[in-house]
Amino acid sequence: MAAAAEPRFQPQITVDRSASAPLYLQLAEGIESAIRSGELAAGSRLENELELAGRLGLSRPTVRQGIQELVDKGLLVRKRGVGTQVVESQVNRPVALTSLYDDLARAGKSPTTEVVEYRIGRPSAEAAGRLLLEPGELVLELMRVRSADGEPLAVMRNTLPERIAPTRDELVAQGLYAALRERGVVSAVAHQRIGAITADEEHAALLGESVGAPLLVMDRKSFGNDGVVIEYGHHVYRASRYSFEVTLVNS
Repeated sequence: MAAAAEPRFQPQITVDRSASAPLYLQLAEGIESAIRSGELAAGSRLENELELAGRLGLSRPTVRQGIQELVDKGLLVRKRGVGTQVVESQVNRPVALTSLYDDLARAGKSPTTEVVEYRIGRPSAEAAGRLLLEPGELVLELMRVRSADGEPLAVMRNTLPERIAPTRDELVAQGLYAALRERGVVSAVAHQRIGAITADEEHAALLGESVGAPLLVMDRKSFGNDGVVIEYGHHVYRASRYSFEVTLVNS
């Protein structure tokens, strides 16, 4: 007996021919809205271009352009022999001086934290130099795995002076910056660099990726209003679930 064909979904989309927005963009926005609302879940198969064009009274090139808009944004993927599918949702994060924990909560995700390492001790020469420590000062070396809706998203390593260090329980309950704010420590400025690596065995295991999978890397060093170094971090993110957004202004 032949297996039943996998169902294709028909999201409720309205296009307005009297509107100034191009029809392909209206189509893309309608499909994106269905994805964001959960009407089209990750893995859902979209009806094919011909069916979608006929249902909405659009030309096939218009439908193809609208779908390509969402493929370029990483919301849809075309697979030979399968069709067009909704990809696993990404976390899109603005490049700003914010906490990943707070950003996830604002985006409607459920952030959780596993503290993998929590060590207070003497700083390395590199840590003492980066944090501009006084002789005899100790540091907290921290490694956490941050998850969103139960799925691992990032491995975060941070080093900060022991005198402002939150407890392990505080770091499980909230983000690092929120815990620091409760101590009256606020980051005002940060230097940040974003790059890419491939997953080694450690990161693959922690993030549920394959060895060699693409990962995003962010290195950040943050300062208070008085110029004192608060912390520096090395954060690794799943490229398949995470992206940074930047707004550029012509000055």
